[in-house]
Amino acid sequence: MMLVAVTITAMTACKGPKQNIKDEPVGPVFSADSAYSFCQQQCDFGPRTMNSEAHEQCAQWIVSKFQDYGLEVIEQRATLKGFDGTPLLSNNIIAQFRPACNDRLMICAHWDSRPWADNDPDESNHTKPVMAANDGASGVGVMLELARLLSMADSTLRPDLGIDLICFDAEDWGSDNHPDSWALGAQHWAAHLHRENYRPRYGILLDMVGGQGATFYQEGFSKLKAPQVVDRVWKAAQVAGYGSIFPNQEGGYITDDHGPVNDIAHIPCIDIIAYYPYCQESSFGPTWHTVDDTMEHLDRNTLKAVGQTLLQVIFSE
Repeated sequence: MMLVAVTITAMTACKGPKQNIKDEPVGPVFSADSAYSFCQQQCDFGPRTMNSEAHEQCAQWIVSKFQDYGLEVIEQRATLKGFDGTPLLSNNIIAQFRPACNDRLMICAHWDSRPWADNDPDESNHTKPVMAANDGASGVGVMLELARLLSMADSTLRPDLGIDLICFDAEDWGSDNHPDSWALGAQHWAAHLHRENYRPRYGILLDMVGGQGATFYQEGFSKLKAPQVVDRVWKAAQVAGYGSIFPNQEGGYITDDHGPVNDIAHIPCIDIIAYYPYCQESSFGPTWHTVDDTMEHLDRNTLKAVGQTLLQVIFSE
């Protein structure tokens, strides 16, 4: 992903949710320890860079975990072309909770690792891969914990809708000199939907949702493309007790996986993405695209804030 500067004059209509967010906490308790463990298990494979053995092994593990929790999984494999011409063996992983239900929500995150730590303060690290504990594993870790909790929920308490948990690949093989080179897996999925006429109510993208000291400002394209969904998620965070981590303030405009979901698939989708307004290294945080994006810099409290907010959204439907 990258931060972009834009001037916007028009607004796209958003498909509205069915109900308001409930005014009291609802849903199961999100386990930060469990989500943290899912992040660790991804990192145990090593950096999940495109075309690597660790990438393929981790994909198989993600598929098996979703299947363990009773979700039906589709693997959308494709060979995509990187900005430098490299063929990228991509695998978008779509895990479906209650696949027969037509009324659906979509939650997504990318799972690949950036192959170059090109924002590291030490230039000798710029050709090294990123472990991507936060920028990759954290979003998938939260989604796996959601799958675990949904599988355990009493049938009378489960949300009355289907949920798709989508792991996008090939997000981080990008270059700022080639704006369309980011989010390649999401671009492919948006142009080749896994289900004909797939139309969830809305989507929520998770990106870098486990960093220490993270806050989640309202991302600019999200407010433009899906303002009702932004309002819904930030209200859920307040009810769940995490309003200080989800301030009602606007952050920057970010090129990320939600772009093609909105612009190609025409599904209203927002981005929950960390924003550090006072960080000198990057507004994405001090470990972004560095060799320090490791498990030591993940925060269970951040994972908990995001996960519990999502449960508040899901169980308010």
